[in-house]
Order: sequence, then structure tokens, then C-alpha cells
Amino acid sequence: MFVRFIESVAFARIVALGLIVFALFVRIADPIPVQLVRNLTFDAYQRILPRVPEELPVAIIDIDDASIAEIGQWPWPRTRFAEMIDKLTEFGAVAIAFDVIFAEPDRLSPQAIALDNSALPQQVSQALSRLPDNDDVLAASFERARVIVGQTSIRSAFHRSIPNEQIPDVPHAMMGPSPVGFILELPDLVQNLPVLEDAASGRGMFSIRPDPDGVYRNLPMVMNAQGHLRLALAPEMLRVATGGAPFVLRSNEAGVDGVVLARQFIQTAADGTVRPYLTRSLQERFIPASDVLNGKLRPDQVAGKLLFFGTSAVGLGDYRATPFGVAVPGVELHAQLLENLLTGSLLQRPNYAISAELAVTLLLCLLFVVVTPIMNAGFLAVSSVAMLTAFGWGSFLLFQNEKILLDASFPIVSALATIIFMSTTNYMREEKRRRDIRSAFGHYVSEDLVNALSDNPDGLQLGGETRELTLLFSDVRGFTPIAESFRDNPAGLTRLMNTFLNLQSNAILNEKGTIDKFMGDAVMAFWNAPLSHEDHARAACRAALLMRDGVEALNIKRQKEAKAAGAEFLEIRFGIGIATGSCMVGNMGSDTRFDYTAMGDPVNLASRLEGQSSTYGKTVIVAAETERLVREKFALLEVDFVRLKGKQQAEHIFALLGDAKLLREAMFAKIRQTNADMLEAYRSRDWARAKEMLESLKPLVADFDTRLNTHLMNYHTRIEDFERAPPPKDWDGVHDATTK
Repeated sequence: MFVRFIESVAFARIVALGLIVFALFVRIADPIPVQLVRNLTFDAYQRILPRVPEELPVAIIDIDDASIAEIGQWPWPRTRFAEMIDKLTEFGAVAIAFDVIFAEPDRLSPQAIALDNSALPQQVSQALSRLPDNDDVLAASFERARVIVGQTSIRSAFHRSIPNEQIPDVPHAMMGPSPVGFILELPDLVQNLPVLEDAASGRGMFSIRPDPDGVYRNLPMVMNAQGHLRLALAPEMLRVATGGAPFVLRSNEAGVDGVVLARQFIQTAADGTVRPYLTRSLQERFIPASDVLNGKLRPDQVAGKLLFFGTSAVGLGDYRATPFGVAVPGVELHAQLLENLLTGSLLQRPNYAISAELAVTLLLCLLFVVVTPIMNAGFLAVSSVAMLTAFGWGSFLLFQNEKILLDASFPIVSALATIIFMSTTNYMREEKRRRDIRSAFGHYVSEDLVNALSDNPDGLQLGGETRELTLLFSDVRGFTPIAESFRDNPAGLTRLMNTFLNLQSNAILNEKGTIDKFMGDAVMAFWNAPLSHEDHARAACRAALLMRDGVEALNIKRQKEAKAAGAEFLEIRFGIGIATGSCMVGNMGSDTRFDYTAMGDPVNLASRLEGQSSTYGKTVIVAAETERLVREKFALLEVDFVRLKGKQQAEHIFALLGDAKLLREAMFAKIRQTNADMLEAYRSRDWARAKEMLESLKPLVADFDTRLNTHLMNYHTRIEDFERAPPPKDWDGVHDATTK
């Protein structure tokens, strides 16, 4: 027993469910390999569809190798920067930010040169001492413009922290709990000379940190530097350029929610970072610093723009790896972040992203756990590829159209792993199961059924079992005249009956029924064995309607052919009986000859109902239990409370007229209600009221289905008989059928 369980689909599914739970825990833990695959996926999106700016509102004054060669060795005198700031301001620059820090006094100031050169003549030394200090010159330039100084942090035992009272605050407000513990913590702040800090319009941090793989994807908007909240360099420039209003940090128990800046709310991750949507490195964004000093700069290159001072000089080593697989100057990341803030083009990683990814992972994996063992391998391959491709494409479309990052990699990898695992276990069971089933059933069922059982053998039990089945019997009425009309053309009769039986068979098989046997022109079929079918009663009713409609179409076609040939036309009329109940289904017969069939009272009931279809003038007659199971989906009309021949117990029986569409029609509802009123009056011996209801039904039936006239005539005849000879006092409304 244990060995059989190990080999079962149930065991494989239990193991797969355990692996799915493990995968979900891995995703929640989010180890570095998972992050790496996710980030590589998002990197691929940006490589495929990089941001293409319509204009460049931000420019970089680039301290490049050519400028160093022209102006001189780095670092340059602060007066050079003052000169450039004045020129840029004159040309209409909106604001200027420095991705450079001036933490130490300028060693090229006149006073510093005098002190460092004791051999200078006293007159020269005194003259130098009377000249303005370079840092004062730069500070004065700062005051004439909107300048944002850059700040950073250093982790060194030799660095002395700045006293808090010497650290200027950036104006801000807080909404929510403290974000400490979530945002980037910088224990030691490195700032510019106090004279420069005081003269600046703003102070921003240019410290950024890479992801574990060394790529810079997430840039901080806000951070905690030595206990002081600071905006990053780009958002601080935006704050200053738009009037210098305080920024507002919104947080909640889960971390940072976002930053209100320049009258807009900027959503951030819980750690206060954002993900810029990058362009490829653009040379148009860079202006050589030497162009500003040597007069090559045109006013239109900087007018109305926000400017960063930074360096692309190789020797200064300020390069950062990007999702494009190439390193760019660090200042360009700040410039691109500012462009994103200005254009509202930041990539979004919503708070619900992780929950959505976990949910999709779970749904996909569970789906493949369920369908992989029961689905054809080729269809599984095509459908799974299509489904996973569609999900991946949907993730890319979210990026393309909404700039939303929803990870497709983890759900797809998890789903593929599930498919591989389930397919492997299927393969290990497949050959053994197919051999067992073919050996057990190959002697007494059709090849189609054997193939179906081979594809899904779980519901099969050899030796017989008790199941609730829905049985269907179908038989041609008046077959003898049809056969006589083909007495000179037996081949034509064979073709006609083959066509008729094909219609019957296809309707049954399309609804996943089992054809038990053909008995001349009669068919017996059942549902819910050998394979389980939860909707077996509805499936049988759908099959019956397909059989009815198919034969009606065949009769129309034959009538046209007979008319064209001038031949006699005889309509194929047939009846169907359907019943539902508990039956024994399995191997029935002797040791040498046996059939897979069903036995039980519902079998006899379905057969009797088929025989009564002509009595009531309707093609399909349904037993009460079947009607109870399908009444919400099919149009059924009660026709009698009858005691069938050979049975002791009476049965409410119904005519199956149509599907849910007919059920919703007002005319049918009116007929059903009037019919119910007629039956109530009839069974309570109110003959006058019953006849009145019959009269009301006649015009309705005439507009609806004249074949119901037989039903009306039956009751009209019975009522007239009862008026002449009333039924006994103990009569319970049951009609005793006189024929099978």
C-alpha cells in the first residue's frame, strides 16, 4: 500500500505543495540570488526600452580629462569655480549643485601660498596676505546664485564627527513615526567649509550605495546623516530651485511612504530610495568645464537649466556601474534622478508588488500541480509556454506603459520548476499505468475508453463500485416503416443509421459520457464512471439536447433531399430517458465474457422514461432526481406524477425543453407557472380549474411549441374521464402507466 501511495499522483502533489511552500518562504526571505535574478530582469527591461528624454533640463559641468589638461592640475583654485558660477548664473542657470566637496581650505589661496613659501620677499608675502581668500571668493559667488553644496559620509576611525550644533539643518517636516531604522544611516557627516555651507542655498548628500552585485539601481531620496535628515543631492536641488520650501517626509510602521517635495508626492520604497528610469549615457548632457572658462560656452546651453558640477576624469575614479552593463560618472546618476523627478518618470515598485508576485507564484504553481498530471504533454507544453510568456509580457507591458516593476522571473522560474517536477513524476508512472490499464480493460471496452483511462486512471476501480450515475437511454420510435422504405437499398439504411448513431455518440462523448452499449437503434450511456464527473446530470442533459438538435437538423436535411429526389420522407423520431441515482458500475458478466456496465434501479427508470417519451409527445423525459440537480440551468416542465409499469413507487417526471437561455424567457416562465397551477388543480380534483388552466395553456403552447399539445390532450382526456367516473377517495394524483 505504501509503495502504491509513493507512486501516486497524490504523493507527487503533496511533495510539490511542500516545494511550493518552501519557494514562497525563499521569496519572502529574498536572498541575494533571488534579488540578483529579479534585478537582472528589470535591467533587461531598461536595456530593451531605455528612457528617451524629449529634452534635457539638466546639464553637467564636467571636470573631464581635457579640462584638467587645459586648466591645470586638480584640484583647481576655488576662484576658478567662483568664476564659472558667476558665468553660469549670468547665462541663466536656475541652480547649481556640486557633486564635489570642499571640506578643506583651498591650499591655493593667496594666504596659504604666503605661509607655505617662507622664501618669498616680505613685500610679496604681505601683498598676498591682503588678497581675498579663495574660499571667501567662492562663498561670495555662492551668495550670488542658487548653489547646493554636496555632502557625504566617511567611515574612518581617524575622522572626527562634526559637533551637532555645527551641522545646519535642511528645513523639513515629519508625518508619521520616525523612519530611523529604515532609511540609509550615515554615522559621520562630511560637509564643506562653514563659510561655504553658510553661503549655500541648500545642502544635499551625494552618497549612494550599490546593490549586492555592485550595480547602482536604487538611489536614496532621503537619509539620516549623523542624526540629521538630509535629502539627496538631486531632490535637494529640486527643492531649492522651486522656492526652498521645506520637504515633508511621510512614513508609517512599515517604513518610509514617500516625500512631499516641490508640491508633489514622490512615492519611495520603505528605505526611502527610488528607482530612476535611466537613459543610456548621453554626451549631450555633459559640458566641459574648460568651455565655461575659455569662452566656448553658449548661453543657450545652460539657460533655464539645472546644473551639476561633477567629474568624468578617469583619474578621479568617480564611476558607477549601471543596469546597462557599463559604468558612468557618478554625477550622471544624480542628473538622471533629477530628470526623473522633473518628468515624473521614476520606476515604481508598488507596496503590493511582493504580495502580487507571491500570489501569482502560488496560483501558477498550484495550477500546474493540478493540471500537469491530467493534461496531454504536448498541450501542456504549448499552454504553459503561452501562459508564462503572457505573464512575462504582461510584466514588460506594465513597465512600458505604467513604469511599474512587477517581477516575472520568480513566478516563471517557480512555475517551470513545478512543471518539471510534476512531469518527471508523471513520466515515472506513465508506462506502468498504461500497461496496467490496457491489460485490465482492453478485453471489454472500446479503444477510445482505454485511451481516456490511460490519460486519467485515478477514478478507476476494477471489480465494481457503487457510484451516483446519470443514465441516458435513447431509442428510435417507429423504426420499422423507415426500414421498410429502404428495403431496396439496405446500404442506404446502414448509412442512415450510422449517421444517426454518430450524432448520438458524438453528443455523448462531447459531454464526457461513457457509451455502455448499442442495442440495434438504441443507445445506453452513463456519466460519472469510470472517470469522475462532478457535473454528470447537467452533462447528460446537455448531451440530450445536442442529440435532439442534431436529429432535427438531420431530418431537415433528409426532407430537402427527399423532396429534390421526389422520394418519400419518413421523419426519424426518437425518445430519450434520463435518470440519476446510485448504481453498481464495474465488471459484469462471466469469467470468459464480461462488460463494463452499470446496474441498478436508475438504469431501469431511465429505460422506462425513454419508453414514455412518445406518450407525452416530448423527446426528452427526465426523472425527479435529475431535475433537482439541473433545474437552475435547464428549462424543464413537469408532465406527470406517474407509476411506471413494473414499478411500485410513483415518480414525478419532467420534459427537458431547452437550456438556460430558454429558462430565462418570459414565455417559458408563464407556461411553467400555468402548468404548475393546472397540475395542482388536477391533483386536488378541481376539474373545472384544471380545465380552465388547460385552456389558458393552449394559446401559449401554440406560440411556444405545438408539440406540447400532446401533454394538454392527455390531461384533457383524463379530466373528462374523471368527470364521468371520479377516482377513488384515496387517489393521490398518480397516473398508472399502461405501457413500457
